[in-house]
Amino acid sequence: MLARRNRDGSKATQAGRLQLLRQVADELKALGFGRMGARSLKPKHVDALVQRWQAEGLTAGTCKNRMAALRWWAEKVGKPAVIARDNTIYGIEARAFVAKGSKAIQATEEALARIEDNRIRLALRLQAAFGLRREEALKFRVSYADQGDHIRLRGSWCKGGRPRTVPVLTPKQRSLLVEVARIAGDGSLIPAGLRYVDQLQRFKFATSKAGISKTHGLRHHYAQWRYRNLAGWPSPAAGGPGLRQLTPAQRAIDRQVRLQISAELGHGREAITTVYLGR
Repeated sequence: MLARRNRDGSKATQAGRLQLLRQVADELKALGFGRMGARSLKPKHVDALVQRWQAEGLTAGTCKNRMAALRWWAEKVGKPAVIARDNTIYGIEARAFVAKGSKAIQATEEALARIEDNRIRLALRLQAAFGLRREEALKFRVSYADQGDHIRLRGSWCKGGRPRTVPVLTPKQRSLLVEVARIAGDGSLIPAGLRYVDQLQRFKFATSKAGISKTHGLRHHYAQWRYRNLAGWPSPAAGGPGLRQLTPAQRAIDRQVRLQISAELGHGREAITTVYLGR
């Protein structure tokens, strides 16, 4: 299969792309395009898919994710011109990177107590303490990451293969690293004998059962905590002033703080912070 021969990105990225491509293949079959091979993709197929998605009322973000998978497919078979580069040509609006209310959540003691698996519990605490993604927390190895005043994350753990560092600022973060080392030793929070995908499924089941399945909200909470710590006032998503209410000096601080938080979260641009912090 095309996706298995081309292993771009992290395992989570590969798995997500494979799932999207399988869904697209099923949709094309349902639309009457049978017996398609990897090189069969044509503009008419793309148009039919987009019309179907729009008829189903899918969000712009969902459509954009599926278009990204289609472009990957077209590129790998040497037919990038099959799909227009601009999504607006297909009537897909730009995604609005603006927080509509805070999506921050906390890993409370009560919720953590409902998770029996200590490694999964520690992964959640790493997400909360350092703003890590789920995959980064599960693959986290203290023996590599702990650099004293900061942790470093391998590119192979991170989305897009982008390594980064996150500061260690509090005694609570330091004690957590000690606890992770005590439980996992030189290894990760994936038990011996299990693959990442196996532990991921166990993680999803355990967190859903505990009522904290949307763990990405832990990154939102970290971002908002860091903003208040760095800027000196709450972010807009946490009830703080919006950009128009800031003085010129405060706006300069706001931009520098957002750039730093973007880097700590593993993003390459300041604009994405509006998802976590508002504007």
